[in-house]
Amino acid sequence: MSSRSRLRNGIRAGALLLAPAIASANMGNLATTYGVMPSDVATVQALSMFNTQVSTAFYNPAYLARDTRGEMTAGLMHADPNLKADSQNHGTYKVQDDPAQQILLGLRTDLSDITELGQPIVLGLLLGSEKYSQELMAFNSSTAPYGQYFSHGREPLFLSLGIGTNIWRGLAIGFGTRITLHSDAKLYAWSNLAGDTQYEQLDVTAKPVLRPILSMSLDWKETFCPDAECWYNGVETAFAFRGYSYARVSVDANMVIPETIPEPGLFINLSTIDSYQPNTYVFGTQVKKGKWRTGVALEFQEWSKLEDKLTSGHDDIKDVGDLQFRDTFTPRIGVEYEFEPGIGFSGGIAYQESPLETGVNREINYLDARRTIFGLGFHATANRVYGFKHPVRFDLAYQYHAIGERAFRLISDQTGNNDRVKTDGDVSVFAASISMQF
Repeated sequence: MSSRSRLRNGIRAGALLLAPAIASANMGNLATTYGVMPSDVATVQALSMFNTQVSTAFYNPAYLARDTRGEMTAGLMHADPNLKADSQNHGTYKVQDDPAQQILLGLRTDLSDITELGQPIVLGLLLGSEKYSQELMAFNSSTAPYGQYFSHGREPLFLSLGIGTNIWRGLAIGFGTRITLHSDAKLYAWSNLAGDTQYEQLDVTAKPVLRPILSMSLDWKETFCPDAECWYNGVETAFAFRGYSYARVSVDANMVIPETIPEPGLFINLSTIDSYQPNTYVFGTQVKKGKWRTGVALEFQEWSKLEDKLTSGHDDIKDVGDLQFRDTFTPRIGVEYEFEPGIGFSGGIAYQESPLETGVNREINYLDARRTIFGLGFHATANRVYGFKHPVRFDLAYQYHAIGERAFRLISDQTGNNDRVKTDGDVSVFAASISMQF
C-alpha cells in the first residue's frame, strides 16, 4: 500500500516515552471509489442499487430478492493512478502511480430451502483482495513530506455480505454488513544498543468488526399497478444506509535497554486508521423502458465525523486539528442499452467533491480534489458454453477519473520541506469478470 500517515513523538519525565499517537492512512475504498464488479465500474455506481449481480449485496441488499437464481462470480480489477504535483521548490513530480490490483469473488444463493418462512431469502457474499490475493493483511503507514493522495491507496481486504427478502408485492428489505479487521499487537523486549533482543514477548490478535448495511427497494408496478399498464411501469426506487467502517492497527510496545533506558522502559503506542468510510445515505431510482434502463443515485457521506474519530481518546495530539473534513454529496447518472437479449452496453457519469476541506495538514500532507468520473462497459451472456451446464455472463468495464486542480501547502518538520503545490491527475480503471448463473 502506498498510503502513509503521521506519528507524533513525546518525552515524559521518569522514562523515555513515546506518547499515544493516532495515524490515518489511505481512506480509499474499493466499493465506493471505483465499484465492486465491472457493471458497477461501468455505470459509476449509478445503477448498482438495481444490479441483479451479487455486488448488490453491498449497495442494496434488498435487491437480492429480485433474482433468486444462484450465481458465482470471479473478476479482476486494475486501477492505474497518475497523480501529479506542480511544486514551487521541486518542479513537477508524480505523487502516486502505484496501481491497485484486486481479485474479486462473489456468491449469491437462495436460502429458502433451509427456512420455513415460505418466501425467498437470498444471500450475497463479496470478497476482494489486493495484489491479486497476495496482500490480504498488508499495511504501510508513514509521513509524507511531499504529499500523498487521500483516496487512491490499496485496500488489502474487502469483505461484505447481505440478505434480501420480499415483504409485500414489489417491496423488499435487505440487511447486510461490511466486515473489517481491527488488529492489536503487543511487544515487550530487552535490547542492547546493537539491537540484540532477549526476553521477548509478542502477542498479535485480530478481530472482525461488523458495520450495518440497511436497504429497501420498491417496484412501483408490482406494488401499485400489478394487473394493468400504468405510466410508472418500469420505475423502481431504493434507499440504502451504510454505517461507517474502517480497518485499524494498534501497536503497544515496551523496550528496555539496560543502563540506557531502565525500567519502565520505552513505551510506543500507535493506532492507525485505514480505509475509513463514513456513514453513507443513498437514494436511487431507475426507469426501464424497452431496451433502455436509466438510473440516478444521490449519495450523501458524513465525512465530518472523521475528525472526531481521529482525536477521540488522544487529547495530547493537537496537530490533527489541521485535518478538517466536510460532508459530501455525489450525484451519479447511468444508462444501459440491451440491443440483443443478454448483450448490451452501459455507461455513466458522476461528480464528486473532495471531503478534505483544508489545503494544509502538517506532516500528513493529504492531497485530494473534486473529480468527474466517466464509465463505459459491455456485457454478454452465453446460454451455452462448453464445460458449463448453466448460462455464463462476461463483463468488461473502463472507468476514468478526471481530477481537478487544487492548491496545497506541504509542511514537514522532519525534512524541513515547506512548499506550495498545485495538484491534478487522472485514474484509469479496468475491470473484467465472469459469472455463472444456476
